[in-house]
Amino acid sequence: MLENEAISLEKEKVLIIGTIRPGMNERTVNEYLDELELLVDTAGANVSGRIIQKISKINASTFIGKGKANQLINQATDLGVKILVFDDELTPAQIKNYHKISDNLKVLDRSGLILDIFKRHARSKESTTQVELAYLEYLLPRLTRQWTHLERQMGGIGTRAGMGETQIEVDRRLIRTKITKLKKDLVRIEKEREIKSMRRKSEFRVSLVGYTNAGKSTLFKALTGSEVFIKNQLFATLDTTVRHLSFDSSHSVLLSDTVGFIRKLPHNLVASFKSTLKEVVESDLILMVLDISSEQIKDHSVVIQDVLKSIGADKIPIINVLNKVDLISENAMIEKIKKEFSDSIIISAQRHLRLSQLKGQIIKRMEENYQTLDVELSYSQGKMIAKIKNTLEVLEETYEENIVKMKIRGNRSIIKEFSSKLNSFE
Repeated sequence: MLENEAISLEKEKVLIIGTIRPGMNERTVNEYLDELELLVDTAGANVSGRIIQKISKINASTFIGKGKANQLINQATDLGVKILVFDDELTPAQIKNYHKISDNLKVLDRSGLILDIFKRHARSKESTTQVELAYLEYLLPRLTRQWTHLERQMGGIGTRAGMGETQIEVDRRLIRTKITKLKKDLVRIEKEREIKSMRRKSEFRVSLVGYTNAGKSTLFKALTGSEVFIKNQLFATLDTTVRHLSFDSSHSVLLSDTVGFIRKLPHNLVASFKSTLKEVVESDLILMVLDISSEQIKDHSVVIQDVLKSIGADKIPIINVLNKVDLISENAMIEKIKKEFSDSIIISAQRHLRLSQLKGQIIKRMEENYQTLDVELSYSQGKMIAKIKNTLEVLEETYEENIVKMKIRGNRSIIKEFSSKLNSFE
């Protein structure tokens, strides 16, 4: 089966294709193709060239029109290219039509390429399950007779499956069965994550989110000292890492580093990573890490906010962390970008610059989220007293003849929860 086959890392030649549609310009499309080229490199292949095609509307058969499609395939043949990668998402029918025109070429769209990369980088049981589910859901409608046995010989990125029509039907049934099993596995994984989440409910939780390769993992390591995998590559890590971070005796947080976001992230991939991204949804504060040296910083911010909205995390307070300031030499440029991003901290995680300011802002947000409450409990409420001591900060404690007086401090939501429980005893 395709999903279990090893994918060759040989440096295959790739041609990347972008389209200029109404309302777009060539510069923007070239910026998109720069990113697509990074994705291709991450997948282990070489870009031999790029083609930008201006179209007034999307062609249902080949996306760019049959004549242009034939020209494209001829160019690929001349360059010795084996893979075409479109920056746009192609329908299963469009991919099938390209395979009809040339059965010596593999045709991928951006979503297929990203899924291929995720398959390479998934390590934990959770991320492996999530990626495999998304990959199979993407693959299922794309199994056609055109996906021949040559793929098993060709290997490389975007490997296709299928032999004869009968074998395709067998593959489809097997894939549907596997999808059902993976969905059940994810439900179980999500329940396990919810149990862990309940244990951490009393903690102030901070999540790092950002465009892939913006330096989230470098910042995570700089703040926590934790050894995490860091590589200057898109989607170097997919698993959420959570560490305890103490600022002083009365301020500590749980800091989580999540998968990086990217433009046109496949919808079924976002859906599959729902349990992982739930760490973000349950945060008290989000640090949006942006690469201040990137010309696309505004676009990256929009992409992140769109993903946050899609998972229901758009109401959580955000601090914009403008990273990689060491890569900019002009102060005027730094000030200009800072003005465009309100409530932002400029740092260099790599060089540990201005991290104290970031920590100060996190503490400030914690204080805004904290509440102090005076409570009185009878000695018969021993379990409640113990729970308060384990969950909240006890500022003062006085033992009298029949009651214990306590001044407690903690997360507003936790204080509210304890307050309602105490009132129910009255």
